[in-house]
Amino acid sequence: MILKGFKQKSIKKYINKLLSEDQLRVADGKIERLGIVFNLDEIDDFERFKELSNGLKVHPNKLNIIAFSSKKEEILKSWEICYNPKDIGWNGTIHNSELQTFLNTEFDALISYYEKEVAEMKLITALSKARFKIGILQTDERLNDLIIKTSIHEFNVFKTEIFKYLTILNKIKNE
Repeated sequence: MILKGFKQKSIKKYINKLLSEDQLRVADGKIERLGIVFNLDEIDDFERFKELSNGLKVHPNKLNIIAFSSKKEEILKSWEICYNPKDIGWNGTIHNSELQTFLNTEFDALISYYEKEVAEMKLITALSKARFKIGILQTDERLNDLIIKTSIHEFNVFKTEIFKYLTILNKIKNE
């Protein structure tokens, strides 16, 4: 239990280091490749994210969704790509190849859809090579470029606000 606390502290320290070194990465251009990170313990309906990507005119093969859960691995096998605290080691080292592939992908936008303050989820958002990061209001506002202040259970409000701001920023493709 004590080691778990030290591990969490080392991850948080690494997140602070990443965010303090973070350079402005917002690029011009439309969203073609979309990554989504969400907490499976908070919501389990990933179909809504597919609808969101369709609305953003992102092709299904350019959409990557990854879930986090603090539950045991047996439960996670039902989900396509899911990671848990065991997949992240001391100082933010990644022990899951699928998660590492997700992090190495250069997304045009990353949506971080979670409310709980979970160090492993914040680390994934911070480590992502996404050019534009979108999320729900967190205690650490350095994580995302666009923050939508809404509850995790108000997905339609979140979706409406994303469309509104991405249209203003000219990030949605015209097809």
